[in-house]
Amino acid sequence: MFANTGEFGTGPGAAALARLAEDLGFESLWTVEHVVVPVGYQSTYPYSPSGRMAGGEDSPIPDPLVWLAYVAGATTRIRLGTGILILPQRNPLLLAKELATLDSMSGGRLELGVGVGWLREEFDALGVPFEARGARTDEYIDVLRRVWREEETAYDGRFTRFDAVRSYPKPAQAGGPKIHVGGHTEAAARRAGRLGDGFFPGNDLGALLPVMRAAAEAAGRDPATIEITTGGGDLATVERLRDKHGVARVVVHPFGVTLDQAKRGLERYANDVIANI
Repeated sequence: MFANTGEFGTGPGAAALARLAEDLGFESLWTVEHVVVPVGYQSTYPYSPSGRMAGGEDSPIPDPLVWLAYVAGATTRIRLGTGILILPQRNPLLLAKELATLDSMSGGRLELGVGVGWLREEFDALGVPFEARGARTDEYIDVLRRVWREEETAYDGRFTRFDAVRSYPKPAQAGGPKIHVGGHTEAAARRAGRLGDGFFPGNDLGALLPVMRAAAEAAGRDPATIEITTGGGDLATVERLRDKHGVARVVVHPFGVTLDQAKRGLERYANDVIANI
């Protein structure tokens, strides 16, 4: 379930929603991210016909890792996902430490969804080149995994260079959290096939999943091992996504902007879908 906006971006709202979702049997909570939303941005938001993000430029978007750490302390079982974290905007060594700490302290509950980003003006504000963000993402995925898995790591890449370092704690999950590549393009599908533990396509599974699977096979990987996550729907939709496309997880919105609305909607979904799938 996408969860870190509106009332649920506050401490009490986040904790209440997280406990409710856990009690109702939801598998995971997922966060959206933007560090800043540049005023009057001209980039086209790819997931809406309007080309604009929902909520406007002043809608609060809490930092995903801080939000997940907060709800980790309020829950015991539900998994904690970024859907997605804009990876090329982050320092990979600092991020590796943050993610390892969150995974370690939550008992291995982290799912890392990553994407390359679409909002050029945000990259400009952060001083990160928008060009080559895909290549930067590929390299940062490698850095994260090496830092999580190796006792000491040195790196000499196109975007990242450092002499041997040690980074502890290591994640609770052996080898680190699963990395789910998000995106709506064939480039994202190929990246998921080459590098991802999972694929979180924004739309058009029928076109993107064959691209992902072909890229996995070309990289010597088994496409069946790449977990597929996508947007959810009613029971018939979820069953079709599972049976036709091999979808392992569907993500829904909280069904309302207040906790009372969310409670009613999530209870219906738990009874109508989760209990029957």
